[in-house]
Amino acid sequence: MSEKDTSKGWTVTFSGMGINLALGILYAWSVIKGGIPDSWGWTNADKALPYSIACLVFALAMVPAGRLQDKIGPRWVATLGGVFVGIGFIIAALAGSSLAGFVIGFGILGGTGIGFGYASATPPAVKWFPPQKTGMIAGLVVAGFGLASVYIAPLATTLLSAFGTTMTKTDPVTGIVKQIVEKGVSSTLLVFGIAFLIIVVILSQLLRDPPKGYVPPGSPAKGSAAAAAAAIDRGWKDMLSTGQFYILWLIYFAGASAGLTFISVAQDLGKKSLGELAFLAVAILAVGNAAGRIVAGLISDKIGRQWTLFGFLIVQAIVLFVLFLLKGGASWPIVLLIVLLIGANYGSNLSLFPSATKDYFGLKNFGVNYGFVFTAWGVAGLIMPWVNGRIKDATGSDTLTFFIIIAVLIIAALLTFVSRSIAARDAAAAKA
Repeated sequence: MSEKDTSKGWTVTFSGMGINLALGILYAWSVIKGGIPDSWGWTNADKALPYSIACLVFALAMVPAGRLQDKIGPRWVATLGGVFVGIGFIIAALAGSSLAGFVIGFGILGGTGIGFGYASATPPAVKWFPPQKTGMIAGLVVAGFGLASVYIAPLATTLLSAFGTTMTKTDPVTGIVKQIVEKGVSSTLLVFGIAFLIIVVILSQLLRDPPKGYVPPGSPAKGSAAAAAAAIDRGWKDMLSTGQFYILWLIYFAGASAGLTFISVAQDLGKKSLGELAFLAVAILAVGNAAGRIVAGLISDKIGRQWTLFGFLIVQAIVLFVLFLLKGGASWPIVLLIVLLIGANYGSNLSLFPSATKDYFGLKNFGVNYGFVFTAWGVAGLIMPWVNGRIKDATGSDTLTFFIIIAVLIIAALLTFVSRSIAARDAAAAKA
């Protein structure tokens, strides 16, 4: 790769990482909902709704956003993402205590914007580099999203307090005058909306695909098995007709389910063990999440996607079993290690599956193809926390959930051998 190409490739890569670092604003909801005042009259279910809608819309938007960026390029689609997120947050900020305003602003428009931006960040970056660097580049781009909560959570906390207001209220029975401090939820959302609209739109202008016919230096030689595999180019309809897609989807569902269901359990354990230093658990989780994306990508470039997936799935199953045994409490170093590993194993999925999608189905339709694969994450986030809640309601414990997901992880690890077999068959057919 020439020095000029290297510069362009890295500019696109770090611009994509920056966009994801901004779009990680999704993680701010856990802090924002804690600042919603009692005077708004929201139930706990109400407080969960904007975030749940945002996650669902995020996953669904990945498909049309991926297809659109394949057609017109990543710059304009990511720009639309920044506009949607910004306008969505501004609408939520101006909605006052209206739940509908938050669902439309944060949930629908914000979720759509995050999907558009996220779908446009990885595809252009990996196109500038040879196949043997796909995992590393994808891991770097998506690491931004995983690392976002490190700065967004404390920033949101600071803004909520800075914009807070003090009100006086007289008890009608006792006549006692009380001072009530309400967090500045609306002003915080307004600041985030304006700031991230500007940041994402600016960074989006740096996203670009390589020129047509561009072959990254270091790519496999023509006629080699690796070159034949790299030449695979499936459209989304063709992809959906393959067994490989459904195997990958099921494995992704398993890996995402484990992280999305038990990250909160790990954080609660951290709060129990760390007390006032509980924020360390959140920071360590975010660092693990981001590091897992990069490390998994680097490892998979060396030993292959499927062996890497197998290793991370088995380690996650072991870690969850240890977490189950430690639910009663443990020393803080052990807790932080468990939190780090859960975050890293969950984060690994977010770099391994875009890399595998590119490997198995090609680059031309990578955006829309990964959008379909990514629906596994959305379905996992929608179903498994709900299943866990139902199990807790029925049994008073989440013990059954632990063993269900550990079993699912082991089954998914075994499915990597099926996926490897399909990949080898397809590679042989492509070479022939």
